[in-house]
Amino acid sequence: MRIRLDIAYDGTHFRGWAKQPTLRTVQGTLEPALARIVGSDVQFVVAGRTDAGVHATGQVAHVDLNETQWARIEARHGRAAQDPAGSIAGRMRGVLGAYSDVTVTRSSIAPEGFDARFSAVWRRYRYRLADAEAGFDPLRRLDTTSIRGRLDEQAMDAAARTLIGLHDFAAYCKPREEATTIRTLLDYRWERDADGVLVAEVKADAFCHSMVRALVGGCVAVGEGRLDIGDLVVLRDALTRTSEFKVLAARGLTLTEVGYPADELLAARAEQTRARRDRNDDRP
Repeated sequence: MRIRLDIAYDGTHFRGWAKQPTLRTVQGTLEPALARIVGSDVQFVVAGRTDAGVHATGQVAHVDLNETQWARIEARHGRAAQDPAGSIAGRMRGVLGAYSDVTVTRSSIAPEGFDARFSAVWRRYRYRLADAEAGFDPLRRLDTTSIRGRLDEQAMDAAARTLIGLHDFAAYCKPREEATTIRTLLDYRWERDADGVLVAEVKADAFCHSMVRALVGGCVAVGEGRLDIGDLVVLRDALTRTSEFKVLAARGLTLTEVGYPADELLAARAEQTRARRDRNDDRP
C-alpha cells in the first residue's frame, strides 16, 4: 500500500532532509516514528531533498507499506479504522510530540502511479528577506534572513523575471558529478509584504543544489546596486559559478508547495522524469 504524506518542518535544527549517520535529519526523524507504528523499518521517497536549515510547509513524500505493516494500521479500532491511511498522520504526530519541529499534516492512500519525487511537475519555494526598511522581527528570526541597508525591490523583481524559462543554470547551482543543471524556471518574482519584508516566490520543474539561494543572492546584488538588471542573464549564460554575488543563507527559504498532474497522468509523468533526470537532487 503506497501512502502519501504531506509534511511540514522548521529546518533550523535539521541537517537537511536525507538521513545521515550521527546527524539529525528530517528523514532520520520521520522514518523511525512511522516504524514504531507499523512495527518495522520503512523508507520514504521525497519530492525535494531540502538542505540543512531549509524549512517546509508543503513537502510531500510517499512510503510503501507491506501487508504486515498495513494490517497493523487497519487493526486500529474506533474512528481511525474508518480511514486507516488518514489515521497515520495523527498517530505520527503523537509519536513526534506536541511541539515537534517536524509534523505530518496529512496522510492518504496515494493514487495509482503516484511517485512523490518523479510524478511532480513543479516545486515552489518562498524566500523571506528583511532589509533596513522591514527591520528585525525576533519572532520571525528563524525563517527570515536579515541584511543591512535598503534593497530596491523593483530592480530585484525585474532582474528575477529575466531568468524565467528553460535554461542551463550551471552558474546558479553547486556542481554535482554527472547531474544536469538544465531547468525550467516557471516563475520568479519579488515583492514586499504588509510588514515590508521582501518575499520571493520561485517555481521550477525542479531545482539543482543551492539554486534558489543563488538566484536570491543574484537579485540581492541587483537590489544593492552592485549588479545591473541584465547582468544576471549574462552570468547565467557564462555557465560557470561566479563570485559576483553571494549564495544567501538557508534560514529564509521554505518549500511551500509541490505540484502534480491529474491522477491519470501520474505514472506517465514519473516515467518521463526518470528517463530525463534520474540523477538529479531536485533540491534548492
